[in-house]
Amino acid sequence: MEQGSPIRQRLRLPQSSAAPGAISSPSASPALWAPPDPVSPGARAPVNGALNSGVSTPVSASVGTPKNAPAPVGALGPNRFQTPLGLAGRGTPRQLSCRVLQSPLAGVSDRIFRQLVRRWAPEALLFTEMVNATSLELGFGLEKVEELASEAGPIGVQLFDYRPAAMADAARRAEQAGAFLIDINMGCPVKKIARKGGGSGLIRDPALAQRLVAAVAEAVSIPVTVKTRLGWCGESADPVGFALALQEAGAQALTLHGRTRQQGFRGQADWQAIAAVKRALTIPLFANGDVASPEDALRCLAETGADGVMVGRGTMGAPWLVGQIDAALAGRPVPPTPGKRERLALAAEQLQALVARRGDHGLLIARKHMGWTCQGFPGAAQLRQQLMGEPTPAGALKLLERAAQED
Repeated sequence: MEQGSPIRQRLRLPQSSAAPGAISSPSASPALWAPPDPVSPGARAPVNGALNSGVSTPVSASVGTPKNAPAPVGALGPNRFQTPLGLAGRGTPRQLSCRVLQSPLAGVSDRIFRQLVRRWAPEALLFTEMVNATSLELGFGLEKVEELASEAGPIGVQLFDYRPAAMADAARRAEQAGAFLIDINMGCPVKKIARKGGGSGLIRDPALAQRLVAAVAEAVSIPVTVKTRLGWCGESADPVGFALALQEAGAQALTLHGRTRQQGFRGQADWQAIAAVKRALTIPLFANGDVASPEDALRCLAETGADGVMVGRGTMGAPWLVGQIDAALAGRPVPPTPGKRERLALAAEQLQALVARRGDHGLLIARKHMGWTCQGFPGAAQLRQQLMGEPTPAGALKLLERAAQED
C-alpha cells in the first residue's frame, strides 16, 4: 500500500521515508499520538478516569493501602525515580534514566513494536524478543541482534539457554551488535524451554544458574541482568536465596516476576514476596507482574520498595503504557490513552510495517496485534472478528478505514 493512499490519508497515518518495515522514530516524523510536553517535577500525574480524559488529578493514598488504591508519588521518595540508576558493568557502565522497562515478549517485542513504544517512552530500556543462544551459534535469529545498531534508545538483548559457553558467546555477539546490556532469562514458563533446562528451568538448578551468570558476566563489559520468578513451585520456592546466589555470581540487577513457574500467569502476583527479596539484595531490583496501569505501578513500587518496574503483557496492544507509567513516576501529566481513531491508525500502521517487512506472513503476525489494539470502543468485537477472517492486507486496511469513519 503506497504511503499516499487514501487509506493512509483518511486514517491520518504519518508519511515516512524510512526503510520498508521500519517505523520512523519520533525525531524523524511526527508521532501518531504524541505525549504532552514535560512539566515541572512537582506536577501530579492523572489517575483513574483522568487517564482517558487527559485531566490531571492528584494521586492521594498512603503506602500500604490495598491494591485497589493508588500510592502517592511522594511516598516513594522525593525525586527517587527521576534519579538515573547506574549499572557499572565490567568496564562499560550504563545509566537508566527511565525506571520503567518493557519486558521481552516472544512474538511481540520486535523492532516494529519497539518503535511504537518509543513514541511514548524515548528513554526507556526496551528488549529484543528472547534469543536462543544455541540457535544464534548456528546462525539463526541473527537479525534480532544485528538490527540494534540502527535503533534509537537503549535496547537490551535477552538470552536463554542452559550452556554457559554458548551463552557467553551469544553475549559477546550481542555486545558487538550494540546491546545496551545483556539479560538472562530464568523465568520463561514455557514447557519446551524449561524442560531443557533453560528459562525457569534454571530455578531448579541454582549452581548451573550461577555458572551461567558468571560466564556471561566475564564475557562482556556491559552490565548483565537476570529476569526470573519467585520459584519453581510454591512448596520449594526460595526467592531470597536464589536471588542472592545470582547477585553473588555477578548479576548487576534483577527483575522478579511475582509468581512461580507453576502458576504461570494465573492468580495474583505476590508483591510482598518481591519486597522480601528487595530487602535482601544490594543490587537494583525491578518488580514485574500485575502492572497494567500507572496506578498499578505506583502501588507496586510502594509495596515492594523496588527500584523500578518491568511491564509485559499489559503493553500488548498498548504501546503507550510504558510512557504513561514513566510520566506518573516522574510526576508529569500522564499522556491520555488513545481513543478509537488513534487505535485504528496505529493498527493500520503496524499492519503495513509488518507486511512490508515480513511479506504475507506479516498479516498473520499483525492479526494478534490488531486484536489487542482494537478494543475499548463500540463495535470493536465485531471488527476484531472481521479482521481475524480477512485474508489480505488490503482488505484488513479497508476494514480499519471503514471503522474509523463510523461514529
